[in-house]
Amino acid sequence: MRVAFYRLRKFENILIKLLCAFASFFVILPFVLILVYLIVAGASSFNFDFITQLPKPIGEKGGGMANSIVGTLILMGLTFLIGTPIGILSGVFVAEYGNEKLRKIVRFSADLLNGTPSIVIGILVYGWIVSPMHGFSVIAASIALSLIFIPLVLRTTEESLLLVPKELRDAALALGIRKWKVVCYVLIETAKQGILSGILVALARISGETAPLLFTAFGNQYWTYRLDEPISALPLQIFEYAISPYEQWHKDAWAGALVLLLLIFLLHLSVRILLKKNS
Repeated sequence: MRVAFYRLRKFENILIKLLCAFASFFVILPFVLILVYLIVAGASSFNFDFITQLPKPIGEKGGGMANSIVGTLILMGLTFLIGTPIGILSGVFVAEYGNEKLRKIVRFSADLLNGTPSIVIGILVYGWIVSPMHGFSVIAASIALSLIFIPLVLRTTEESLLLVPKELRDAALALGIRKWKVVCYVLIETAKQGILSGILVALARISGETAPLLFTAFGNQYWTYRLDEPISALPLQIFEYAISPYEQWHKDAWAGALVLLLLIFLLHLSVRILLKKNS
């Protein structure tokens, strides 16, 4: 009887391990398939000229998406500068300062904003900024992306701070340290890995957004030098090329998607290295 019981437990253990491994395989498989397909479909257009030259008219050899690559980096940078302070400070307020009723209101608002379709955000920013300014612009696109970015950072910051042991808060406050110093130098320092991971996920999310940029950035075949000018970005350029009737542009769209994936991968890698050095 005991032998049969142990055999059953061993079988259940092996079965659960196999199910977990099978589920993990299906998590990895889509990424591998996407990467392989992008490499196969975009390899013919992916070269040094592709990442250093401006787009050329159909029929002309060469050309690339340099302006779109730089535009994506500019939009990500501006969104980071606008959204990170607001997201982190809001998360700190919800986790450490606000009363329960106000916390619920802020959380609910952030969740609603996070669940709002990006195309709706694009239309709203078009009405708020693009239409009054009589033109598409970098700043309008950055604000639209910030509205997607902020709630993600807010919720991640809040959850990361709530995971800090209560004893650590109490010990710091018992030493007579002011609350804001405890938050800045103890809590945020302890929760920085979770906060940085949240910022990374938010940046990865906005880097592939197309819908809000259609109503705010519009696109630009040349370099953009001012914040009140239209700007190109990889998602916009990929969309434009993908719906075109030209085979070469279709190949360029696949190459652009590969570049976008590589940018996100490099972003993940750099943050992981930074976290490892600071841990």
